[in-house]
Amino acid sequence: MAPAQNLIFIMLDSFRQDHVSIYNRGEVVFTGIPPCQTPNIDKFAKECIIFENVYPCGLPTMPVRYELMTGQFSLPFRSWMPLTSEDLSIAEILRREEYICGFITDTYHFRAPGMNYHRGFHSYQWVRGQEYDPWVSSPPRRDINNYVNEHYPPEWRARIEQFLANTDDFSDEKHWFPAQVMDRAIDWLKKNRQHKHIFLWIDSFEPHEPWDPPQGFDTYTDPNYKGPRLIMPMGNWANTWATPEQVQFIRGLYAGEAAFVDHCLGGLFEALRDLGYYEDSLIILTADHGHPLADHGKFLKGTDRMYSELLKVPFLVRLPGGKNAGRTKALAQFPDVLPTILELLGFGNNNIAMQGRSFVPVLKNKTEVHRPAVIAGYYRGFHRCIRDQNWSYVQTPPDEPDELYNLTDDPREQHNLIDEYPAEARRLAAQFGNIFRQEVPRIIKGVQGEYEMASAAVE
Repeated sequence: MAPAQNLIFIMLDSFRQDHVSIYNRGEVVFTGIPPCQTPNIDKFAKECIIFENVYPCGLPTMPVRYELMTGQFSLPFRSWMPLTSEDLSIAEILRREEYICGFITDTYHFRAPGMNYHRGFHSYQWVRGQEYDPWVSSPPRRDINNYVNEHYPPEWRARIEQFLANTDDFSDEKHWFPAQVMDRAIDWLKKNRQHKHIFLWIDSFEPHEPWDPPQGFDTYTDPNYKGPRLIMPMGNWANTWATPEQVQFIRGLYAGEAAFVDHCLGGLFEALRDLGYYEDSLIILTADHGHPLADHGKFLKGTDRMYSELLKVPFLVRLPGGKNAGRTKALAQFPDVLPTILELLGFGNNNIAMQGRSFVPVLKNKTEVHRPAVIAGYYRGFHRCIRDQNWSYVQTPPDEPDELYNLTDDPREQHNLIDEYPAEARRLAAQFGNIFRQEVPRIIKGVQGEYEMASAAVE
C-alpha cells in the first residue's frame, strides 16, 4: 500500500454512533422519534473502512483529543490539561516531515487561556461563540424563559443566556457553527492544494449541546409540542426537572443537530472529491464520544454514565482511492489512531515512542483482531468501563453494585447480569491493572460525596 500524500482529520463532538445511519440501520432509538438521517456520512462511508468498536480511553473532550493527537493514553496519567513542553503532537510530528498543517475549529476549549493544542500548526482558525464561550458581552435579545423551565437554577440560566447572546444574529444556516467550520475548511483546502503534503485537522464542536438547529432541522421534534425550547438539558436525573414530553423534545433537538452536522459535511465531502483529495489523501472521520440522552435516566456526560450512548462513536477511515472499503468489529482505542496514521503516511518508525498500537493490519484486511479489550473512564471518576465485542463490565464506587451487560443480546444495556455471570466480570477486570483505576480513599465515609463532586465537575 503506497503512502498517502495528505491527511484530513474530521473531528466531531458528542456524536452518538447510533445517530449515524450506517450504524443504526434504521433502528428507532427512542420511541416517537424518527431515526436520525445522515445521508452525506453514509455516502462517504461507502468508500471507507467502517469501524464499529473504536473507543476513547480517557474522557471527556480534551483528554480524548490528547490521545488522538499524541498516540498516548490520557487515562491513567492526566486529566483535562494543556499539552506539556514534553508532549509531541501530530502537527509537530508532521511539520518535521514537511507537511503544511492547518487547524480549524469552533471547539472553544482549544482557545481557552493556557491551552496550546494549536502548537505546531502553520495556521489555525477559531470560530467563536460555541456553548458558553465568553464571546458576546451584551445581554441576549431573546427571552430566557422560552428556553428553560421552572427547575433551571440561576447558573444554568446564565449559561444559556451566554449562548443566546452569542447566536442572536444567526439568521441563515450558513451562520450556524458547523457551516462556518466546514466553509473555512473548504477555503483552506482550496488555497493550500498546491503544497506537496498537507494536513488539516477539522474540529467541529457540534452536535455538542446546546442543541438549537436551524429551521428545517426540527423534523425530529413533535410539531404539537407547546413547551419551552429546552436547548440545554441539565445533568441530574431527568425526571426531577423535565416532563416526559420535554425529554422527548430534547432528544429530537439532538437528532436535528446531528442531521444538520451531516448536512454541512456534504459540502466538505463534495469539495474533497472535486479538489482531488479523494485520490491522494487519508481521510478519517470520528467523534470524541457520544452523548447520554437520558437512556439511563440522565442527560449529558458524567463519570457515572459508562454506557454505549457515551462510549460508542462513528469511526471511518477512507484510504486513497477508497481502497479496502468494508466493515470491521476489531477493537481499538484512540491512542492507536496516531500510530496508524503515521504508518499509513510512511513514518511508522516513529511509533516506538507511542503507547498506542497501529491497526494498519486491520485496514489491509489481514486480521479482524487488534485489542482483546478496551477501557474507558474519567481520570477523577471512580467508574471504569472495560469491554470486548460481547461484554461490557462497569466498575463502580465501593457503595454501588458493579454492572455487566451482554452487548450482543442487550445492546441498550438494560439488564445487569453481574450476579448471573460473575466470571465474565472477573475476566474483563483482569485485562487492566489497578493503575487505571481511581484510588479509593482509605476512609470510605464521604466517598459518595467526593464522587458526586467529581461527576458534577465534568458535566
